[in-house]
Amino acid sequence: QAQLVESGGGTVQTGDFLRLSCVDSGGTFSDSYMGWFRQAPGKDREFVAAVKWTGDSGHYADSRKGRFTVSRDNAKNAVYLEMSSLKPEDTVVYCCAATQRFARGTPNRRNDCPYWGQGTQVTVST
Repeated sequence: QAQLVESGGGTVQTGDFLRLSCVDSGGTFSDSYMGWFRQAPGKDREFVAAVKWTGDSGHYADSRKGRFTVSRDNAKNAVYLEMSSLKPEDTVVYCCAATQRFARGTPNRRNDCPYWGQGTQVTVST
């Protein structure tokens, strides 16, 4: 059964660094885009970043370019999100997501990803 499990969230201070991890426990998504969305209370999920199954380049929401880096390790069935210079507005739940196999185009909409993790909370204090 396909399952995505996130870890690495927590409470940090403004300006800190945090690395989120998401493991594909079933090894299901080696041929899928994997990525991250953010979800604030009462709002829809918003695209953050994604990486193709080849792992050769990341795609980012314009608002996250420069501070966030997405990567994957297919040998570990994992995708990562490195977040630097964190700000209080980065305080949300971050959800790992995956597309169908060999999906066309960057999955920057919620409906592009049929597979989701439970999410991990990131809180950035002032």
